[in-house]
Amino acid sequence: MVTTAAVFADRFSLRLTFLLFLAVVVVTLFSVLLTAPHRDEIGEFYLGNRTMTPLRNGLAMCGDYLSAATLLGSTGLVALTGYDGLLYLGGTAMAWMMVLLLIAEPLRNAGRFTFGDTVALRMPARQRSVRLAVCLCTLAVTTLYLVAQLVGSVALLTQFTGEPGAATRALCVVAIGTVVIVYAALGGMPGATFIQIVKAVMLIAGVSVTAVMVLHHYHWSIDALLAAAAGHSGMGARFLEPGLRYGAGTTSKLDFFSLELAIVLGLAALPHVMMRLLAPRSSSVLRTSVVWATGLVSLVCLAAGVLGLGATAIVGRETIARTDRKGDAAVLLLAHALGGGVLTALLSCLAFVTLLAVAAGLTLAAASSLAHDLYGEVVRKGRVEQTEELLVARLAAAVIGVLGMLLALVAWGANSATLAFLAFAIAASALLPTLVYTLFWRRFTATGALLSLYGGLLCSVLLVVFSPVVSSTHDSLYPSADFAWFPLQNPGIVSIPAGFLLGWLGTVLSRPEVPDTYEEFEVRALVGAE
Repeated sequence: MVTTAAVFADRFSLRLTFLLFLAVVVVTLFSVLLTAPHRDEIGEFYLGNRTMTPLRNGLAMCGDYLSAATLLGSTGLVALTGYDGLLYLGGTAMAWMMVLLLIAEPLRNAGRFTFGDTVALRMPARQRSVRLAVCLCTLAVTTLYLVAQLVGSVALLTQFTGEPGAATRALCVVAIGTVVIVYAALGGMPGATFIQIVKAVMLIAGVSVTAVMVLHHYHWSIDALLAAAAGHSGMGARFLEPGLRYGAGTTSKLDFFSLELAIVLGLAALPHVMMRLLAPRSSSVLRTSVVWATGLVSLVCLAAGVLGLGATAIVGRETIARTDRKGDAAVLLLAHALGGGVLTALLSCLAFVTLLAVAAGLTLAAASSLAHDLYGEVVRKGRVEQTEELLVARLAAAVIGVLGMLLALVAWGANSATLAFLAFAIAASALLPTLVYTLFWRRFTATGALLSLYGGLLCSVLLVVFSPVVSSTHDSLYPSADFAWFPLQNPGIVSIPAGFLLGWLGTVLSRPEVPDTYEEFEVRALVGAE
């Protein structure tokens, strides 16, 4: 495969990228140490500064959600598939609407530190078993997503150096992973929030400025941009019509619907996003914060669409595909064409910072669930000192970070986007049904929660194992094997309804548990406990 390095990367661009990245890491590490919790209070470690303004909260939420896949993968998808890529970006932006309209306020009102606290409030008699199930699903989602970020760091490095050797891969993953551990273990939520805000501002500014450069190149004419993109796509008007990637047949259409379903529904159940929704002190601040996050995410998705079309129009679809068949190099090739090595270095540094920030949020969410739900409530049955739980949370962050590094080194050849989409599917199939039923269904029981959590997790994983992601195609993890009987690459279209069905089935087949509990829970979810 021809790498981006062979096309545009020179020593100046590579050195500038490294220097910028090093400068950002040093500044953010110093800032994390300054903003880190100075008291042994788990509330401060888990939720951070709860007096932040809606704009700062919105920036942090935006930073938690937007990963390097938005900057590189989504842009590349638009550059290679045109209309289908733009449709994918539309689903990414719409995901926040469900959070705003359905989940955010009742979750914040009824929650405390983690999602496990919300479920336990509904089911006090069997809270330990439910917390354990929530913790396992949380670890599955966060670990997959964390590995996707670390694998993505190797893929980004490849754009400059070509296919890296084993030592280079290990050095890249260990360096990124170590910084992530420091962010999460020492900084807690205050440190992670600072990183997310810095990353969000940089990302919004970076993609907006580059999009403005693209529009200026075509004299602010959207028609001219679309015409140039279609003309340099090698496909003419077909580039601006559905079907290049997802509309070739029934299977590809179902695969696209399954992917969009997992993204739109999975966002609300991502553990690090749920933790962020619990942080604002009041419901009014939360509502305004989510509105800000929705607008900012939509702005970035709009800019990513312009960048993808601009990459095809200026660089050419054939050049992008020849450089990187997944399209991840599209935005870097565009940056080089528009601004040379400086702009390329800036966007490359931005991609690395984005990886760091998302990985830090994921590590913190996993560590919080391990320390609070598993250790504090299941193992110690709630009889744990704050200093002890805080120490366990810091150690858990280190363990999760090391585990993520090891798995990333083992799975470095996997597609990072596939790992991220699987994490979304598990969140939507296991955590979301439990979340929705907990908040809105009076009859919901612990048996239903356990069946939904374990069943949704198992269904998602099994369908992926027996899908083209693992075997049967040239892009599979094991291309020479053939045991894929499930035709879709994303299991959401089957596993999400299965998760809801299992939650319903487990509830109707079990005896009602403490019928008066829901009234108190409902009042708290609607009114809140300030």
